Amino acid sequence: MNRVIFAGGGTAGHIEPALSVAREWKMTHADSEIIFLGTEAGLETRLVPDAGFNLSLITKVRISRSLSPSLLSIPFTFIRSVSQCIRLVRKADLVVGFGGYVSGPAYFAAALTGTPFVIHEANARPGIANRIGAYLTRFTAITHPIENGSLASSLMSGLPLREDVISAYRASQSDWSTARKAAKSALGFSDTEPLIFIFGGSQGSSAINSVISDSRESLTSQGIQILHGVGARNEVPASQGSYRAVNYISDMATAYLAADLVISRSGAVTCAEVNTLGKYALFIPLPIGNGEQELNARDLVAQSRAEVISQKSFTSEWLVSHIHVLLQRSAQAPVAGSSVDIEAAPKIVALMEHALLGGK
Repeated sequence: MNRVIFAGGGTAGHIEPALSVAREWKMTHADSEIIFLGTEAGLETRLVPDAGFNLSLITKVRISRSLSPSLLSIPFTFIRSVSQCIRLVRKADLVVGFGGYVSGPAYFAAALTGTPFVIHEANARPGIANRIGAYLTRFTAITHPIENGSLASSLMSGLPLREDVISAYRASQSDWSTARKAAKSALGFSDTEPLIFIFGGSQGSSAINSVISDSRESLTSQGIQILHGVGARNEVPASQGSYRAVNYISDMATAYLAADLVISRSGAVTCAEVNTLGKYALFIPLPIGNGEQELNARDLVAQSRAEVISQKSFTSEWLVSHIHVLLQRSAQAPVAGSSVDIEAAPKIVALMEHALLGGK
């Protein structure tokens, strides 16, 4: 029996791929013990137990993006977090990390205990934890090509998808047009009128929500239907007519299939899901971070499956004046989804098996 530790916490962009790979691993290694690492502030406290996996919490190493007194405490917090990870990792056979606050201490703990570890990088521009961790292991995988740095020679695996997205792709590939109409009907929308699916990530985006609040009456008056995921932490506006608002959308696969246009952030998971099931997307990259969200959308833009606009430029006036152009471009985009990420989880599982054997 192997004990495998998964380090992927904080946001859904780290957690969902980790859960996908954990499920795939369990299919062929049913007797393995799987433990997820997380912090008390991350979404993993809900998503991991809901998926049926055990979760161990460690201290979060928060790195401020600006100069502040809190920077002085980082070395001490990091050492504490690594120490907590060592107690778990020394009993493990393998560690698998997906970036973020949890992964950095896990990588160092694995290196210090001589435990093999695998890294998966979802974004087109790697985060600091994975960039540093990749110097300490040979077993790395990426979603997008990376030309320079420690991850440049990684396995091109793609992004591990949720099972509902994979199932929806396989069920739809014989007749995408019929599948899209059926998805609209399943959600309770007309299958003859355009549907916009809007969301700002699992926690929502106040900037995107504000624009939709100011433009929804104008959009619906033009016969446009709207499904709006406002995020778990935001108040749900009243649904009215062809506008429907919810906190959280559990059936994302059906929402993607039904949408004539997706409006969202361009996180790595969202881009992969749009590519697999989506038709056309307008992406508003998160204006903080290291610019990875704009790069994540690059391939879809090149395929004429998406366009990108800055948060500053995304206003209700802009959306109302451009909505018909966006829907026209959507109608001209390929109707079929893409299989490029369908086998990502099995590829990473194969890399994990390779790491367990010492790379032999």
